[in-house]
Amino acid sequence: MDDELDSPIPRFASRGRAFVYVLPCRDEDLLKVGFSRDPIKRMQTLHARFFDFFDLDRAFLIATDYVRDARRVERQFLTAFAERRSPAPLVVPDAAAGYTEWHRGAYADAVAMAEAIAAKDGFVLLAPLRTWLCDLFVERGGLLFAWSSKMLEAIEYERYNGPALPRPGALERALRAALDCYVELGIDIEPLVPEAVFIWHRNN
Repeated sequence: MDDELDSPIPRFASRGRAFVYVLPCRDEDLLKVGFSRDPIKRMQTLHARFFDFFDLDRAFLIATDYVRDARRVERQFLTAFAERRSPAPLVVPDAAAGYTEWHRGAYADAVAMAEAIAAKDGFVLLAPLRTWLCDLFVERGGLLFAWSSKMLEAIEYERYNGPALPRPGALERALRAALDCYVELGIDIEPLVPEAVFIWHRNN
């Protein structure tokens, strides 16, 4: 989405704080472990509709003040779960998947381990991920009106004038995913977007 128009989905600075993420898949006993300075962008690289693909009510983050701490905590998880490694789901792009970071049958142990690490090292455990995401999206909601209006204009131009971008339909998928994410988080989009955008989303 970030290569189209400025997105209302929150972004983070590239330095300073970092996050270890544990992301259970919604429909199977499989989870992804990793670290990122920008966990939302990272989730988007794993799946454009990450809010459908991952279970936001079981997923969580460990917030650290430094990247080195996030790397260290990530290694603890990957070492502990090394014997439970599993291939990445086929729907995850190879370039984003990672080859040692997907694990089966590890969720309960991951929760216990996260709680112990956070208590020992004084890190903040952000659980469930849904709550953290909702707070950020509410904060960023003021940008959704102008962004969605520009996106719909570009979508309509592309529809009536032929593909204007090298990836036809990308803008439509991006707008739908962004709005669906707000809805999944329980945020009413009707007061946040132009009427035309709300009708477009309702009809699509």
